[in-house]
Amino acid sequence: MNASTKNPGDAKTAIPARIRNRASQLRKLIEFHSHRYYVLDDPEITDAEFDTLFAELVELERQFPELATPESPTQRVGGKPVAGFVQVRHELPMLSLDNAFSDQSVLDFDARIRERLQREEALIYAAEPKLDGTAISIVYENGMLIRAATRGDGVTGEDVTHNVRTIPSIPLKLHGRKYPQYLEVRGEIFMPKAGFKALNNRARAKGEKVFMNPRNAAAGSLRQLDPRQTAKRPLDMFAYGVGLVRGAELPDSHSRTLQYLQELGVPICPELQVVEGVEGCLAYYREISARRDDLPYDIDGVVYKVDDFELQERLGSVTRAPRWAIARKFPAQEQTTRVVNIEWQVGRTGAVTPVARLEPVLVGGVTVSNATLHNFDELRRKDVRPGDSVIVRRAGDVIPEIVRVIVKKRPKETRPVDLPGQCPVCGAPVVRIDGEAVARCSGGFTCSAQRKEAIKHFAARRALDIEGLGSKLIDQLVDAGLVESPSDLFDLTVGQLTGLQRMGEKSAGNLIAALEKSKNTTLDRFLYALGIREVGEATSMALAKHYGALEPIRNATSDELQLIDDIGPIVAEHIHHFFRQPHNRALIDKLLDQGICLSPPKETVTEETPFTNKTVVLTGTLQTMTRAEAKARIQALGGKVTGSVTKKTSLVICGLNAGSKLQKARKLNIPIADENELLSMLSAVDTPGRHAISGKKVNKISS
Repeated sequence: MNASTKNPGDAKTAIPARIRNRASQLRKLIEFHSHRYYVLDDPEITDAEFDTLFAELVELERQFPELATPESPTQRVGGKPVAGFVQVRHELPMLSLDNAFSDQSVLDFDARIRERLQREEALIYAAEPKLDGTAISIVYENGMLIRAATRGDGVTGEDVTHNVRTIPSIPLKLHGRKYPQYLEVRGEIFMPKAGFKALNNRARAKGEKVFMNPRNAAAGSLRQLDPRQTAKRPLDMFAYGVGLVRGAELPDSHSRTLQYLQELGVPICPELQVVEGVEGCLAYYREISARRDDLPYDIDGVVYKVDDFELQERLGSVTRAPRWAIARKFPAQEQTTRVVNIEWQVGRTGAVTPVARLEPVLVGGVTVSNATLHNFDELRRKDVRPGDSVIVRRAGDVIPEIVRVIVKKRPKETRPVDLPGQCPVCGAPVVRIDGEAVARCSGGFTCSAQRKEAIKHFAARRALDIEGLGSKLIDQLVDAGLVESPSDLFDLTVGQLTGLQRMGEKSAGNLIAALEKSKNTTLDRFLYALGIREVGEATSMALAKHYGALEPIRNATSDELQLIDDIGPIVAEHIHHFFRQPHNRALIDKLLDQGICLSPPKETVTEETPFTNKTVVLTGTLQTMTRAEAKARIQALGGKVTGSVTKKTSLVICGLNAGSKLQKARKLNIPIADENELLSMLSAVDTPGRHAISGKKVNKISS
């Protein structure tokens, strides 16, 4: 082929028709064979034959650059690195799924929705594995892939189009011609087990860091700034649904819609099944659970969805999850390991907490080497000792915990662990007030551990939200003597920061800018950032709304503070005592002098809900969500979540292993609800949503 037939400035018509036709033919052949290889796992040609076709297309596009259209398979790899990730707002929120951890939970789920639909006959469900990867939204316009974004917080994600384009199983152009004008495909990007193993083997051979599990490998690969690095990672994707769709009518069910996506060239999970009734759901769970280890990818459960879209729309959704779907999670995986030592960590308020250091063990795909023991009473109750063999579980597949000690394997020389008399960091006396489970270091800000944790709390996302000021950097700042209190952060200079490890001039400049940005905050965030004992987000918001400004809070008496809902005598005394301390008053004055600007708190929901104006206490371990998620959902519905039970408490929500708060609630005759009752209250709240297919508003449904 003669390269001289093409000049960079020539018009498209200068390319011979036979060349255009051949390039078009090659693109179709390569996409066809890629689909058979990566999606159908049924190749029709050898790798060598495929490489020959690909090389021919690369050569044609080299000679005639205008042939290298965005949908060409050669454009998957080789893009330039991007400077950072752009935020993308999803046109329809990417909701989470509620979790079930038992057959009974699934039975309850089925009963709830049949009752809401007022039908006795069995429902038809679409069932599929819950992939252990990272959620993705891929947008096609006129059949062309134009954008891909991570789920993020469900409303806003990050643009990762440059990386998603490198994944061979994802079509850059939809197959056929019967596709919508606008189609948002939602799915899970994951790394198959074989690819993960090969990736780590290559890393070990080069002496590089290996990934801990396929999920982390997939998420890390998707967030590479250089798409050429992502292209080297063995990523795959299965679609699990669609978001916004324009310009076409889709099939009337979830399962048929996924089959339609498959016809367009979008990969779907081959384990998708349509099952009848709740018994079909339970049978599917047992089948997939038995085959879990044999599947070529990691899963952490199965997902059930009401198959009929019309019924989905009638059911609607609650705050963060659709009513018509649920994820049945596998039981938390347990492993046996040995306690190497029990150490004591010191927190922001001086709390001295026992932590078990373990011989590293793989639990649920994650290497666990530490497990919290919560407090001294819990340590004694479980009687955990150095040298013990213990069973470790990741509760809810998240938090490592010691389930129990295998006493029969206990070495004879072990002895119970005593509460330290002195702080392990600063040497100050450790004190424990009668009636409290927590022991505390009495060193205050003279203890470097408390200083570090207080500054980490001040800079945290829910406090002043200082971007780029992470835990390790704060450790360096305190250890170097550059920061002793939160106000010292705003005196830092670029020169001081560039002297720290892994902190260049650009990073230092970015942190200074982030510190300046954080000065504009709300009164409630500022109060929370100060780290007043037992003053969380709910109490900070209550104070900010009641007083409206900082000065009256500083001067309030303990009796005046107790006039606010959800503030009892103990919390009121903590607040009053904090603002009476000269060093705290001096810190606040300096922060204000440095330019901290406090605006009124942002309002939350005004619609009447089961939690409106209710003060709620959460205690024990929740199985279907984290305490933070439960707190956020209750607050979003107008409730206040506090940390202690008082006469002003409206409701106590109890999870597993609830302790003294439950006993106090019973003593005060405060209403008590378990986790299932909490879920029922959350489910009873109808919030306007959007249909996952049509984008139409969902009418509120009476309960």
